[in-house]
Amino acid sequence: MTSSAQEGVTAKGRGRRPGGVDTRAAILEAARKSFAAKGYDKASVRGIAREAGVDPALVHHYFEGKAALFAETLDVPVNPAELIEHITAGDVDRLGWRIVETFLTVWEPPARRDALVALVRSSMTSEEAARMLREFLGREVFGRIAASTGVPDPQLRGALAATQMIGLIVARYVIRLPAVADATRDELVERIGPVLQLHLVDRFPGEG
Repeated sequence: MTSSAQEGVTAKGRGRRPGGVDTRAAILEAARKSFAAKGYDKASVRGIAREAGVDPALVHHYFEGKAALFAETLDVPVNPAELIEHITAGDVDRLGWRIVETFLTVWEPPARRDALVALVRSSMTSEEAARMLREFLGREVFGRIAASTGVPDPQLRGALAATQMIGLIVARYVIRLPAVADATRDELVERIGPVLQLHLVDRFPGEG
């Protein structure tokens, strides 16, 4: 289907909506409402498209899937899919170290950091924001990373890795705990990387 053909397809009974900035904005507004009302897990591209008055194909025309759409509604200046692809593409024996390095690299630029810190702060004061962020991190970030390893109990492993990284991010960039805030990126990678490796890859006693 061509781009022009996609933009001519509409949700049933909602009439035609031309493509362009207004259509993209309408999809984003519908997505914000849907994520806020239903959370990340229960919101769907089809439901968002219906709310915006467009065909689901048009949502995919503007956004690279549900995760990218969610990130844009939160004004997160990174593409989650690209980060996960980078993290999971390398040697699994260095997965933990690569996660820490990637996350810290994303957070280091000041302009990007401000937006991400604002997101974390909002999740601390709003249950709605916390639920969306929790579901997104669980399913699209750490859930996918853990599933890529093929080890037992990926859901728990992913959640444990998430607690480690969220704690590091809060301590370094939000609370700014002096020793952690002043540590170099390489120091944190070498100290936290093995912990994530334990959670995500290493086998525990009794596991097959």
